[in-house]
Parts: sequence; C-alpha cells; structure tokens
Amino acid sequence: MKNWVIHIDLDFFMAAVEIVRNPDLRGQPVIVGTGAEPTQARTVVATASYEARAHGVHSGMPIRAAMRACPDAVFIPRDLAFYEHASAQVMDVLRTFPVIVEVWGLDEAFLGWDGHGYDGDPFTLAHAIQHALTEQTGLTCSVGIGDNKHQAKLAAAFDKPSGVNRLTSADWAHVMNERPVTALWGIGSRTAAKLAALGIDTVAQLAAADVDLLAKTFGPTNGPWLRYLALGKGEESVTDVPWVPRSRSHEITLAEDVTDRAAIDAHVDTLARTLAAETRDEGRTAVRVVVKIRLSSFFTRTRQTKLTQPTTDPDILAATATDLLDRFDLRRPVRLIGVAVEFAPTPR
Repeated sequence: MKNWVIHIDLDFFMAAVEIVRNPDLRGQPVIVGTGAEPTQARTVVATASYEARAHGVHSGMPIRAAMRACPDAVFIPRDLAFYEHASAQVMDVLRTFPVIVEVWGLDEAFLGWDGHGYDGDPFTLAHAIQHALTEQTGLTCSVGIGDNKHQAKLAAAFDKPSGVNRLTSADWAHVMNERPVTALWGIGSRTAAKLAALGIDTVAQLAAADVDLLAKTFGPTNGPWLRYLALGKGEESVTDVPWVPRSRSHEITLAEDVTDRAAIDAHVDTLARTLAAETRDEGRTAVRVVVKIRLSSFFTRTRQTKLTQPTTDPDILAATATDLLDRFDLRRPVRLIGVAVEFAPTPR
C-alpha cells in the first residue's frame, strides 16, 4: 500500500461558519473583519466568501477598500471563539477516518493515510471526507493529495472551492515547471523579486539553479531550501502530536494615530497584562518580552529583552514591555502596537 499525504483546506472558513450560523447569508457576499466593528477605518478583511471575492475582495485588504469594491456585502466582526469551536468540530470529523490528523490552524489540516480502505484510492477517501464534513458541519473543503505536504498543499489550491486534486513527484515537472516561483509554498513576492534579479522566474529555472549562488544570496539554509521546494520536495511525515505554542502575542491597530507617550504606555500595559493572565492560565511562564511598533508610514520595528527569570507576574511583564518603548523613536505617529511573550520550554 502506498502512503499518501492529504491536505484539507476549508473553503472561506470564517465566512462559511457565519453562513452556517445564519443561512440567510447564503449566496450573498460576506466579509468578515478583524475588528469588533468591521467597518471601522483600520479594520482589514479576515476572510471573504467567494461571492465577495468575485468583486476583488481578499484577505488583508483594508475594509474601506473592500466596501468600495463590494458595497452590497454583509460585513461581520470576527468571532474567534466561535470559529475555534467550529474548527474543533471539523477536526473531530476528520478523526473518524483511518488517518493521522495533524492540525495546522483553524481552517486546515494534513492527513497521513497508509492506503488501507477505500479501495486504496485517495480520491475515494477525499470525496468521503468532503461529504462527511458537509453533512456534519455544513462546511466545504478543498482537498489536495500528494507524496508530501508541499505537494498536497499546492494540489488543494488548484481547484477551489470544493475540488479534489493530486500532485505527485511523478507529474511534478509537467504540472509545475512553467509556473512562476510564487506558485511554490513559502515563496512570496519579495523572495520572487530577488530570484528575478538572478534571472530566475519559473519553477524549472529555480530547480536548475546553482545551489552556491542561492546560498550566497539567501543564506546557507534558505538558499538550498528554495531549490528543494522547486524540485517538489517536502516533509512526508504527518503527526497527531499536539503542537505546543512557543509564544503568544496580541496587537492593536489604533483607530487614530497616536503620538502621546502616556497613551502608548497604556496600550502596552494592557496588552502585557492580558498576556500575563493567558500565560498563567496555560500553565506556562514567560522568558522573553517583545514589543512591536508600526508607525503611520507603516515602518515597523520590534524590540525584545530576556527576563532575568521565568514569570507570569503581570507587573513585571507590563513594566518590561513599557520599558522597551524607550528603545523606539516615538516622535512620529504610531499606528499599531503589539506585545508578545516567549514561553519557557515545556519539560519533556
């Protein structure tokens, strides 16, 4: 029996969950915003239904731009707790199949399947999963099948929504070689621009690129890794061992730019104390504090410091975070403030 890696990608997840919650929204352009008030100036699109996407709306778009592109859309504030509950239901459905389920976020998972059952046909298994998810949760998904996670994830994106596709080492070159390097999982526009400067635009060109040149340009680890992706390589193992977070963070995009240091201090203090409570509730301790500041020009910087000893003391974390502000130039208006804590390693 052949082992397969299968990628489950829930279609426009947050918007789809809202449609399940309110079926009257079905068929309408639905946009979920990141803020408590989805139409406030600094809110961005968290996700959008395909009806909204047809108007050019996409994740990360400023909400004002989304409103101009699709003025008739239904705008809904993000309800993270509700989406986490819906995601858990999806993962429970996946675990009823003879697969290993590796959760990769609210809306995606990798499955490891050893080929037993379903006549050894991954397409038969994929369609059974799609049917079960829709029947039990009301949600749909796109499914990718591959020899590794990289291939499976790309395959899932070939035919959205609700498609099933396979991409393997056997047909990798035929399917991928003439595509741009941005078609690969993990290569964005900035990396693509650097590759273009080297005369590398397609997957085939990257697969044939000189490893030493890539290492010189992107570093001894990242350079060869880019060629590794272009050759269709990727992680083949799937594990159901729960992922243990190494950090936690919160950030706030301000309704209006702020220059007052006292106001900035207050926001940092609140974020740090919130993180202290969450860290304590998770049974973890913080060993490092990080502060992020984004100016009105979108210039972004982070500063961090290691704590003298692990703690969840809100006074210590808040004081450390606000002290880090002294290491920023805050003479210009601040648009976004973020605080993160890095956890102490969990005992083995």
